[in-house]
Amino acid sequence: MWTSRKMPPLGVQVLAALVIGAVLGFAAPAVGEQLKVVGDAFIRLIEMSIVPLIFPLIVVSIARLQSAKAVGRMAGKTILYFEVVTTVILALTLLAAFLSGVGKGTDLDAVTPAGTSSIQKSVDLKDLFVGIIPDNFFAALAKGELLPILFFAVFLGLALTKIGDKAKPVAAVLDGLADAMFQVITWVVRLTPLAVLAFVAYNTAHYGWNLVVKLALFVVVSYVAVALVFLVIFPLVGVICHVPYFRMLRAIADLIFLSFVSRSSEVVLAPLIKRLDGFGVDRTVSSFTLPLGYSFNADGATLYEGLAVVFLAHAYGVELTPGRLVTTMLVLMLLTKGIAGVPSASIVVLFSASAAIGLPAQGVAVLLAVDFVIDMARTALNVTGNALAAVVVAKSERLLRSPDHDTAVEPIH
Repeated sequence: MWTSRKMPPLGVQVLAALVIGAVLGFAAPAVGEQLKVVGDAFIRLIEMSIVPLIFPLIVVSIARLQSAKAVGRMAGKTILYFEVVTTVILALTLLAAFLSGVGKGTDLDAVTPAGTSSIQKSVDLKDLFVGIIPDNFFAALAKGELLPILFFAVFLGLALTKIGDKAKPVAAVLDGLADAMFQVITWVVRLTPLAVLAFVAYNTAHYGWNLVVKLALFVVVSYVAVALVFLVIFPLVGVICHVPYFRMLRAIADLIFLSFVSRSSEVVLAPLIKRLDGFGVDRTVSSFTLPLGYSFNADGATLYEGLAVVFLAHAYGVELTPGRLVTTMLVLMLLTKGIAGVPSASIVVLFSASAAIGLPAQGVAVLLAVDFVIDMARTALNVTGNALAAVVVAKSERLLRSPDHDTAVEPIH
C-alpha cells in the first residue's frame, strides 16, 4: 500500500540535506561557497518572525497571570534556576578542563588565521545593563533587540493586569497575532532542509577540514562535555526537581536534532512552545521562560566558553592559578548573562575572558575555524536546557500536567 504522505518527515529530509550538503561542499566548493546566500535568507526569515511572535506571547502570558506577584514569583524562580544551573555547568567545566589538561602540547601559532583585528574584543557591562531599557520601543522592534523588547513586554503585560476588562480586546489581538506568527514560522520551518544543505555545503567548502583535524581534540572534548551535561547533569536536575527529564527528551528529540543541524535555536522556538504545551507545560510558563532563556540560560554557550578559555590557556602555556580560574569564572558568569543580543556574542565573551587572564587574542580567532562544528552541539544543549527550565518552573508553579502515558509526539511536516 502506498502511503498518503508525499514527503518524508522533516527530520529525514534534514538528515538527507546534511549528507548532500557535505558531499556538494567537497565535490564542488565553488558552488558550496555561493550557497551561503540561501542559508542567510533562511535565517532572515526566522529573524523576521521571532520578534512578532515573542512580544505578544510575553504580554499575553503575563496578562493571564492576573497579578504582579505571580509574575514576580515566576520570574524569580526562572532567573534563579538559570543562574544556579549555568554556574554549576561553568564550575564543573572549568574544573574538568583544568584537571584533564586539555590543550597542552597544541601548537596554535601555525594555524592562526589573519584578519583578527576587525573582531570586537570587549563589552561594556554598564552599557549592556542600561541598554536593557529601551529609549524607543519601536526602534528596539526595528533592530530586533530581544532584551529591551522583553523589558517593555513585561511592563505592558503587568499594566494589562491592572485595567480589568479593558485589557481583553488588547489581549485578544495579541493572542491572534501570536497564532498567526506560529503559522508563519510553520511555513518557514518547512524550508529547513534547503537551508541545512546550503549551510553545510558552504561550511565544508569555505573551511575545509584541515583546521578541524588540527583542533580535533578540542572538538572531541567539547562533544564529550555536552554529552555529560545531557546524560548526567540534566538528569540530576530532573531528579532533584522531580520532573521527567528523559520523557521530555523523547518528546522534543526531533526539535533538538533540528536545532543541531540548523545551528539555530530560533528555528525551534515556536514548535518547542507547542510541543511543551502538549507535554503538559502550561502556555503561560513556556511563553515566558523560553524567550527569557534565550538571553539568560545559554547552557551550551556557557560550557563552550569555559572549555575554550582553559584550552587556550594550556595551548599557550599560561599558568592557571586558582586566582585566574576564579577570575575566569566571575567574568564568564557576568558576560554569559544577557549578552545574546550582542553581535558575535561568543567571540565578545571569549575575548573578554581571555584578556582577563592574559591570553593572546589570536587564539580566539583560531577557534573560529572549528566553531561551526561545535556550535551544532552547543545550540542543541541550549534548546534542551531551556526546555528543561520551562518544565521545572511549571512544576514549581503547579502548572505541569502529569499524563499517565508518554506524550504523543506530533511530527513536524
